[in-house]
Amino acid sequence: MKGKRGAAAAGQAWQIYSETLEDGAPRFGERVRAVPRMLKSILRGDYKGMSIGSLGLLALGIVYIISPIDAIPDMLPIVGVVDDTGVALWMATVLIRAAGDYVAWERGGRPHVVVGDIVD
Repeated sequence: MKGKRGAAAAGQAWQIYSETLEDGAPRFGERVRAVPRMLKSILRGDYKGMSIGSLGLLALGIVYIISPIDAIPDMLPIVGVVDDTGVALWMATVLIRAAGDYVAWERGGRPHVVVGDIVD
């Protein structure tokens, strides 16, 4: 089971890396620099591409990594750090992918309608 999760995480990382190489797509550094702006825009309610619930899950991920209470205790060599690393990779993947969408939103003139929203 752990091998499948690792393969899935590697696949997600490769997919994001591939996205940053496409013509016109935001590069990795640009996405990283956009994360603080994106978070501010979400909290202000300007950007609807990521929900407050998703931000809450990311905050819980930070708490899980920092917390001494883990699903697998950190005192176990190597294995104890794997769950924290998995959560950190998931968080990075979510943030970098969302930041790419945010940069595209900024480049598009910051429209108030998000793809998938119902417009009257």
